[in-house]
Amino acid sequence: MPNRIDAVFSKLRETQSTAFVAYVAAGDPDFETSLEVIKGLADAGADIIELGLPFSDPLADGIVNQMAADRALKSGMTTPRSLDLIRRFRETHETPIVLFTYLNPVFTYGFEKFHHDAAEAGADGILLLDLPPDEAALNKDLAIGAGLKHIRLIAPTTPPDRVKILAESAEGFIYALSRTGVTGAHGAPSANIAELVASIKSHTDVPVCVGFGVTTPEQAAMVAKSADGVIVGSAIVKQIELHPTHAAQAVRDFTAPLIAATKS
Repeated sequence: MPNRIDAVFSKLRETQSTAFVAYVAAGDPDFETSLEVIKGLADAGADIIELGLPFSDPLADGIVNQMAADRALKSGMTTPRSLDLIRRFRETHETPIVLFTYLNPVFTYGFEKFHHDAAEAGADGILLLDLPPDEAALNKDLAIGAGLKHIRLIAPTTPPDRVKILAESAEGFIYALSRTGVTGAHGAPSANIAELVASIKSHTDVPVCVGFGVTTPEQAAMVAKSADGVIVGSAIVKQIELHPTHAAQAVRDFTAPLIAATKS
């Protein structure tokens, strides 16, 4: 069976469409609401869902996503429960899921075991924020993860020689940051997205998706002109924070115009 991420981008290439990638934290604000949120995102037309594993020290995240992780942890969310969430989602939906996480929870679970169990649960990829591929190669315990596509993160400040290394080792798609900073930091996407995407694509055929700072349909449309996918995270998570009792509907209402702009 082909990986769901690869299948989605193959279909999008045929229709010359851009992917919409949505990020939420697993278990925010609680398990059942989170399940309804990710189902709603899939039903609204999200092509890929990034699911953040709740972690107590999310250094690369801004305050919105930090608070989401905190809400999830306080509701009793754990790494095994996050995999249960994916299993429940897979009962009804086939939208690809990429796990967005730090090394600590994966290493604590067991690196190889986590990859196996996550893939078995229905996850398709993983973005390990604090595990560079060249570092992983130096540790045999971190080089045996199979079953999930390894998504790479590339920033505007990444040196050209490192862009080459990351691009050539990427699977599924590449997460290109439109600008520097933590998630959700103030500021619109950079005006140099086309240049960034082109520099990455000179080293790989793997699709390049761009995120950080996309909050409006106009911004989504701008990014879609240059990238293979548009990633929206903190702006969606904020809807869950603002509307915890009807989070799924609030998220659908917010993302619908963003998805439409991405596809226009």
